Amino acid sequence: MYSAAVITVSDKGSAGLREDTAGPAVEEILKAAGYEIVYTSIIPDEAEIIKDELIKTADEMQIALVVTTGGTGFSKRDVTPEATIAVCEKLTPGIPEAMRAESMKVTNRAILSRMAAGIRGETLIVNLPGSPKAAKENLLTVVPSLEHGLDILRGNKHDCAVNS
Repeated sequence: MYSAAVITVSDKGSAGLREDTAGPAVEEILKAAGYEIVYTSIIPDEAEIIKDELIKTADEMQIALVVTTGGTGFSKRDVTPEATIAVCEKLTPGIPEAMRAESMKVTNRAILSRMAAGIRGETLIVNLPGSPKAAKENLLTVVPSLEHGLDILRGNKHDCAVNS
């Protein structure tokens, strides 16, 4: 069982003006997939705050999987992908590519999502949209593969090419 964190990025949510429904939806999926949720937070759409949370969960807390929800759209305040890319050592473009491809089956607006994913140390960071429906759909697309990636990242397996 790997540890996981869910970080909701929302100005209104962090100010108590809107109930966070995406974060709990993501938590539910991760728990069902066998992850232990060890940290959750709701933070504003501020690049430095997002970067600080990602660094804390990866470096200090050494959480295996960090999932963000929110801040992936076209609004001027949407900076989650930029903050994620800034703190990652390696990008994992296949994860957001797969999520967008699957979302295109639901809505042609999926091309407007700017989700990113990457690796910092032994932590995998994945951005999801802020909509609970979209967050669930996107996470369900990739969650079956994430454990294998974490196994490799954390040295528990060494071959990504073998289909298990």
